[in-house]
Amino acid sequence: MASSETVLWQVPNEQKELLPPTLPGEIRELVPESQAYMDLLAFERKLDQTIMRKRVDIQEALKRPMKQKRKLRLYISNTFNPAKSDADDSDGSIASWELRVEGKLLDDLSKQKRKFSSFFKSLVIELDKDLYGPDNHLVEWHRTPTTQETDGFQVKRPGDVSVRCTLLLMLDYQPPQFKLDPRLARLLGIHTQTRSAIIQALWQYIKTNKLQDSHDKEYINCDKYFQQIFDCPRLKFSEIPQRLTNLLLPPDPIVINHIISVDPNDQKKTACYDIDVEVEDPLKGQMSSFLLSTANQQEITALDNKIHETIESINQLKIQRDFMLSFSKDPKGYIQDLLRSQSRDLKVMTDVVGNPEEERRAEFYHEPWSQEAVSRYFYCKIQQRRQELEQSLGVRNT
Repeated sequence: MASSETVLWQVPNEQKELLPPTLPGEIRELVPESQAYMDLLAFERKLDQTIMRKRVDIQEALKRPMKQKRKLRLYISNTFNPAKSDADDSDGSIASWELRVEGKLLDDLSKQKRKFSSFFKSLVIELDKDLYGPDNHLVEWHRTPTTQETDGFQVKRPGDVSVRCTLLLMLDYQPPQFKLDPRLARLLGIHTQTRSAIIQALWQYIKTNKLQDSHDKEYINCDKYFQQIFDCPRLKFSEIPQRLTNLLLPPDPIVINHIISVDPNDQKKTACYDIDVEVEDPLKGQMSSFLLSTANQQEITALDNKIHETIESINQLKIQRDFMLSFSKDPKGYIQDLLRSQSRDLKVMTDVVGNPEEERRAEFYHEPWSQEAVSRYFYCKIQQRRQELEQSLGVRNT
């Protein structure tokens, strides 16, 4: 049996996690050392707020590109296969050379090594047009949605003389970058950049030179440089992205001039070039893993459940202590109060009207109100029977 006061601690299981695991004031008065737990709760709230802010910052940071400048080392080499008079096949009887274009990322500490071709959107090798003619002097590779990445490129052609060639490498920028119109590039001080960075630089120029209209903030009053570039004295902010389209060009390719040597003494020589490329910041992967990780959350949930169980156990011990103290002071009075409390709780729980304990005794029906109650009961029954008869007769008459 439990008193009505104990109902305060009987929280449904599905709601326990919603309540803060705090200690009641009575317990803190009995055990002053419990204040240390309340201080820990206050510190936990501050820590949760800080972690939540950091998670939001990380989520916002992941929406923006996170790139690092790295060096891609390019290796260009070739081999020469002289003609063999005693060769059985037709290929061996003709002199030929083979060009190799390979590369690797310097100081690449990632577990999954990127393929060489993944850094480029296209590669064009232009051979000497006088030697190989207008139809056979270009070797092209362009990225497509079904492209299989490779660690290098090979080109094989017949020939026994050194060949001048030009390599055109177009980097695969993610997000895409654009080369600015020379006038706009001089104005903003940038050569090749992403669209968002170009618009941001434009906005910075507008703010620095106070070109925004003071009366109508939607418009920009062009200075002489803006007028030369955009060919208008005044324009809207919303027009800038559309007007930029004609001022943005594809970025310049990387151009490398190379000599394919057929001299046997130059066969082991390899030309090396370092190219600046952008790769994903390793921190981005760690940040994503942090947001997706549930290991710490599971551990925290388990500890929270233990705290709830401990607090509930402390509350139950507090109830038992109060019971024992009240019973020791006035055993008879406490038992009577407990019975009355239990009776009230039982009536509320079973939705009982009246007092069953008093109604089972004969003296209850000798009270002055009993005669009027009986009269009212019979009156209600007679009215009910009369309505039933009238309804029955009405049905027969129709």
